[in-house]
Amino acid sequence: MTTSTPSLDSTEFTPDPNAGLPIWKLLVFTLAGFLTIMTETIPAGLLPQISESLGVSKALAGQLVTFYALGSVLAAIPIIAATRSWHRRTLFLTAVGSLLLFNIITSLASHYGVIIGARFAAGMAAGVIWGLFPGYVLRLVPDHLRGRALAVAGVGQPIALAIGVPLGTWLGILFDWRGVFWIMSALTLLLLVWIVLTIPDFKGQSEEQRISVWRIFVIPGIRPALVTLFIWILAHNTLYTYIEPFLSSVGLAHRVDALLLLFGVSAIAGIWLTGLLIDRFLQVLMLASLSLFAIAALLLGIAGGSTISVIIGIAIWGLTFGGAPTLLLTALAGAAGDNADVAQSMFVTIFNLAIAAAGVFGAVLLQNMGAMSLPWAVMLLSLLGLSVVWTCKRTYFRA
Repeated sequence: MTTSTPSLDSTEFTPDPNAGLPIWKLLVFTLAGFLTIMTETIPAGLLPQISESLGVSKALAGQLVTFYALGSVLAAIPIIAATRSWHRRTLFLTAVGSLLLFNIITSLASHYGVIIGARFAAGMAAGVIWGLFPGYVLRLVPDHLRGRALAVAGVGQPIALAIGVPLGTWLGILFDWRGVFWIMSALTLLLLVWIVLTIPDFKGQSEEQRISVWRIFVIPGIRPALVTLFIWILAHNTLYTYIEPFLSSVGLAHRVDALLLLFGVSAIAGIWLTGLLIDRFLQVLMLASLSLFAIAALLLGIAGGSTISVIIGIAIWGLTFGGAPTLLLTALAGAAGDNADVAQSMFVTIFNLAIAAAGVFGAVLLQNMGAMSLPWAVMLLSLLGLSVVWTCKRTYFRA
């Protein structure tokens, strides 16, 4: 199968095919990804403070996370599709500036409804940032460095997932929850300055270049990548969301923090390993990651009271999941070609839908079959994802 490549038409920048990775440019996207995920997850570590400050229950305080994710789901595809003609840096700056504005509103507001609205709008901004992510990164590097560039730019996500909640809790003790949002706002302002100083501009698509979202969806390779994405993220979050009940069931409730740290470190190692190999072995990495993910779930399912089995299972789980978003982004961008931005907005939507579905699916399993059912469900889902990649490996998921 032949795939078109993202347009490099720019008034200011064309990548040098002989140059290495533009690390300082890619780190802009690393920080952007880190900030969007941190902004999403950090209220989870601040629930008691937010609840007391606003005079609402912890359950209502938890909706600060829900509405942020909902904003990303509802905004990503329509806004990215509607702004395809915009210059890319203009859209990027607008999205990051909006994230800054709504984080400031969250820091200042005292009314719960205003804060929920600001969180929803911040989630919309985050959806646009993630929608821009792969198309922009791929235009900054020559073809042979695409996968590695996505890995460097994407490392902010697993770092934020690993430390978001514990870091939010610690910062909340030092500065209270509003102070934490002011810190996030300061980092977002730094990101704005960094974009202005280092990131080149690229033209958007002309009227003649733009095709409908549906025609992008049916491009060969898009649907298998999105199906694999949904299954993989559903499997991961089914266990990750309910990791505390699972660890309690195997007698490790007192080690949740340490085991989540192990997961985060393993995930970072996984994305580093993915970055080294992805440009040559995309298919192999996807098949190996899903296979090892199934093995990790099996180890957790048969662990019983074995601490060693749990530790090994979580380490393998983190290692295989760390590179998953980069693998799927690379496969999706390769299939989408010039339409990578819209394809990535589909990625954002499916990603967040899978997270939401995992919350419901995991809760049903937990209530009806107990915590030990979670790793077995994850194993079956990972084998299902493996079957999709294997079935389509001759046509899709190529480096």
